[in-house]
Amino acid sequence: MRGSIAPVVTPFTAEGELDLDSLRALVRWQLAQGSHGISTGGSTGEPSAQSTDERIAAMTAVAAETADTVPFLPGTGSAKLEETLRLTAEADRLGADAALVITPYYARPSQQALHTWYSTIAAEFPHLPIVIYNVPSRTAVDIAPETIAGLRRAHDNIVGVKETTKDFEHFSRVLHLCGRDFLMWSGIELLCLPLLAIGGIGFVSAAANLAPAAVARMYEAYTAGDRATALDLHYALHPLVDLLFVETNPAPAKWVLEQRGLIASGHVRPPLITPTD
Repeated sequence: MRGSIAPVVTPFTAEGELDLDSLRALVRWQLAQGSHGISTGGSTGEPSAQSTDERIAAMTAVAAETADTVPFLPGTGSAKLEETLRLTAEADRLGADAALVITPYYARPSQQALHTWYSTIAAEFPHLPIVIYNVPSRTAVDIAPETIAGLRRAHDNIVGVKETTKDFEHFSRVLHLCGRDFLMWSGIELLCLPLLAIGGIGFVSAAANLAPAAVARMYEAYTAGDRATALDLHYALHPLVDLLFVETNPAPAKWVLEQRGLIASGHVRPPLITPTD
């Protein structure tokens, strides 16, 4: 599960319906461009604007397209435990390599509550690798390094974390407490390359939606010892990262994908809107 795991957008029709044909085509394009894995149902996939059945339909389509050719890490978390367990069960049934489980949003659970939450999920699926998804800018809660380390010690199948925090010390403290064999991906675009230097194994970067080949090559260049090329790609991606977040992700990304003919419509569901002029 190393390298660039592309967190693909979830295409909708212009009328707002789930567009599985565009999703399948998008995954095929990602694989052709060299992405090392595929994730769906993360923040870039607008999961909170979809029903559980829609999220399962999207996971099913992506699993069929990847067909075990690359790792598949679907996002299965929600604000509700029952939904999270159902989505994780479906990911398990579909043969996912790991389930990416976001910290429950809005409720702002304590660290002990987060430990109980993840322990419940890990115990329900002891054979399925679980990856914690820490994104405090979206969830209003930051899972502490000590909490992650406690979960790591308590459950063999809690194998890693996607860190989407700009506190780079947090990355280092997690690996220090959990051990350097703990799997860590960056979800912050401009911290993807720096993470590799301290022991991360890759990234789940929204930039891969628009420049999958460049993001994948950045990882490949770094791990091959070609630091100059990796740095060139890192800095070349800066303007694209600025574009991605000029308004709330994934609206700008979907607009660009529609302009390029890679999805039929750039529609985003409320409360998001398509980018303003």
